[in-house]
Amino acid sequence: MTIPGDQQYLADQRADLLRFMAGGAAHAGFGWLREDGTVDGDRPVELWITCRMTHVAALGLMAGEAPADGGPSRSDLRRLVSHGVASLAGPLHDDEHGGWFAAVGPDGPRVRVKQAYGHAFVVLAASSAFLARDPQAVDVLEEALEVSATRFWDDEQGLSVEEWDESWSALDPYRGVNANMHTVEAYLAAGDVTGDPVWHDRAGRIAAHVVAWARANDWRIPEHFDAHWQPLLDHHRDQPDHPFRPYGATVGHGLEWARLLLAVDASRPGQVAGLRDAAVALYDRAVADGWAADGADGFVYTTDWAGSPVVRQRMHWVLAEAVNTATSLHRVTGSARYLRDATDWWRYADTYLVDHELGSWHHELDPENRPAATVWPGKPDVYHAYQAALLPTVPLVPSFAAALAARR
Repeated sequence: MTIPGDQQYLADQRADLLRFMAGGAAHAGFGWLREDGTVDGDRPVELWITCRMTHVAALGLMAGEAPADGGPSRSDLRRLVSHGVASLAGPLHDDEHGGWFAAVGPDGPRVRVKQAYGHAFVVLAASSAFLARDPQAVDVLEEALEVSATRFWDDEQGLSVEEWDESWSALDPYRGVNANMHTVEAYLAAGDVTGDPVWHDRAGRIAAHVVAWARANDWRIPEHFDAHWQPLLDHHRDQPDHPFRPYGATVGHGLEWARLLLAVDASRPGQVAGLRDAAVALYDRAVADGWAADGADGFVYTTDWAGSPVVRQRMHWVLAEAVNTATSLHRVTGSARYLRDATDWWRYADTYLVDHELGSWHHELDPENRPAATVWPGKPDVYHAYQAALLPTVPLVPSFAAALAARR
């Protein structure tokens, strides 16, 4: 009998998540998955989902584990990686202007804007596919890094801008921390793959900004900014449950940033002072504000700037990042409290989030921990859950693919 969070349990989770994601291959990448793992044909193929699934397929291939019943073999995973990379080189790519469309349908582009969020995931997917030895990945990675450096990276600010129009002629004035967070993740992976220290350096510059903003705001990270990087603390007050830009403090991002700060510190020890202490402060604030904040177990989605819950839905990705960060902090500090937290949260995940009948994790629960779909209908991708099941088994290095390569 396995115990939630133990080695066999994590291996079973990884195998089942790969089985679930294998059904996501669509005409131009990977589609949005329904509750039962079938592709929702009414939705376009989105860049970020295609990249995340390509990344996970590459991790699964590199891990070389036995497949679940009905799950993908090594050759199947290699085909899935190649399919994802080919989609990035093909239908999702803008051959006229360069870069990648945000979403495409069978008839061509559906969302033509160029988003830093999606482009960060192109870098991540191509980095992982390269380490998984996909032959097309190097070309995609080279272009993705060039686009990121020339279109999104603002060297004066040491941050990423958010969104361009199709032809790279009009820059949206909105600036966001979410895209910068995944840019850090992407740059850590790129630095690991290429050996070029510029990417780890840039990840450190972004991290330093976020630490300063969080420290000045009682360790609740401002998410939204204007073109001059002035915080917009009331942004989307009328759309508090926005899936990408919600109002207030996003509990899960405090946890995710805490883990990334440890990864930045591991990539360039001492480059940015105080990252480990900042990671602890972000973690403590997110747990105090978010866990069982309304009396029921689970992390609320968002709080206001005083720490009171705003959106009480429980998102699966928040719990996944919580166990990842707790595990990472336990490794770095040796403190048993983080191990206790991770153990408790794996039990919660197994009870409420893991779908033991259909597979994968419920992406959203209501405040009573029942499956819901107000923000995240279906089970779009397996990226957060798979990484949560993988992290305890690999070395603590900046990127997951590099960790698997080191283990291999």
